[in-house]
Amino acid sequence: MSFTPQHLFFDDVEVGQNWLSLGRTITEADIVNFAGLSGDFNPIHIDHEFARTTPFRRPIAHGLLVFSVGSGLGVSIPMMRTLAVLTIREWDFRGPVFIGDTIRVRSEILEKETRARGRRGVITWKRQLLNQEEKVVQEGVTLTLVEGRAALRSQESGVRSQEEELPTDS
Repeated sequence: MSFTPQHLFFDDVEVGQNWLSLGRTITEADIVNFAGLSGDFNPIHIDHEFARTTPFRRPIAHGLLVFSVGSGLGVSIPMMRTLAVLTIREWDFRGPVFIGDTIRVRSEILEKETRARGRRGVITWKRQLLNQEEKVVQEGVTLTLVEGRAALRSQESGVRSQEEELPTDS
């Protein structure tokens, strides 16, 4: 996917802004597919009989599956010109996610740091993954590298410079 004009630059957002994503319901197919992809076949996730013997009384989604779904939801709200995830820190798994739970992501900008003369910047995010009851099931801090408007200006000036060097038909 390419960035669109709707994708925000580092310069377009401010510390303190926050967003709430759309929801995504976790299905049994998600859990089974994630087990196959990750190799994590712990019976707490895929064995209904075993899960009945646990404090949860039913299978729970893998914590990293929920984290991954949250990451995907965070890509679209807000739509940023993200170049890389740099750090995941202070990440806490607060509660179980069950088949049929719907996850949303609340994102808030904690800090911004300009890099490369404004061509990029680092955004520090507080991310909370909420279930349908608005309970926080996971939360933590992530840092992302986001394109700045100066990168667009340097790309545009580079194109103009190249065009000026092209021979003409005179």
